[in-house]
Amino acid sequence: MRQPLVAGNWKMNGSRASVAELLGGLKLGIGAVQTAEVAVCAPAIYIPDTQAQLEGSVIKWGGQDVSVHAAGAYTGEIAAGMLTDFGCHFVIIGHSERRAYHGESDALVAEKFAAARGAGLVPILCVGETLEEREGGTTEAVVDAQLDAALDVAGVAAFAAAVIAYEPVWAIGTGVTASPEQAQEVHRHIRSQLAGHSAEIAESIQILYGGSMKGENAAGLLGQPDIDGGLIGGASLKADDFLTIARAAN
Repeated sequence: MRQPLVAGNWKMNGSRASVAELLGGLKLGIGAVQTAEVAVCAPAIYIPDTQAQLEGSVIKWGGQDVSVHAAGAYTGEIAAGMLTDFGCHFVIIGHSERRAYHGESDALVAEKFAAARGAGLVPILCVGETLEEREGGTTEAVVDAQLDAALDVAGVAAFAAAVIAYEPVWAIGTGVTASPEQAQEVHRHIRSQLAGHSAEIAESIQILYGGSMKGENAAGLLGQPDIDGGLIGGASLKADDFLTIARAAN
């Protein structure tokens, strides 16, 4: 049985004070979360604070992006080895905001996926379609292209230590959420696509839902057979809201 995973994506939010308050609240409430794996992905500048506060707890932490390069003259970039130097376990790869605002292609995302795996990080590979693509009936084709790019570069074996997050772009920060049935349909498709490469990896990989999951809709989404947790945006910024979702994952 796959262990549920609830991962917070703080995006570009927080201060040293708010991070300390949030992590303190998570540590206090985490005892009520029995089986779900819980993680937070912090802005790079707050990863040292996150490590200092979470070290020794059951909560894991990670970054929100990574460079394809291991080192060198790449001003502003964060190498995978820098993330592991501060105890990061996860890193988000190819979030729709990176794809949309920073022009990240499927090919570049695939290289980042490979760089993360090469350094021992667990990539959370984000895939998903825009509203236009959904209305045009190309959801599966878009998701397949994003997934195939990483498979071509890294191979299916790399997915044995990876996570996939399905994030319908039309449901991120819009207040609109895919119905549990809509989300399950895509999650099932992703798992079936992986099964064409490795049935074992397809069965074991955690596939998260990343489209505006919150306390009030978490149970319905997480009750679906192929939804193994959530990549949580806004609701991850308040300890009580985030822990409500983590409890629902049980």
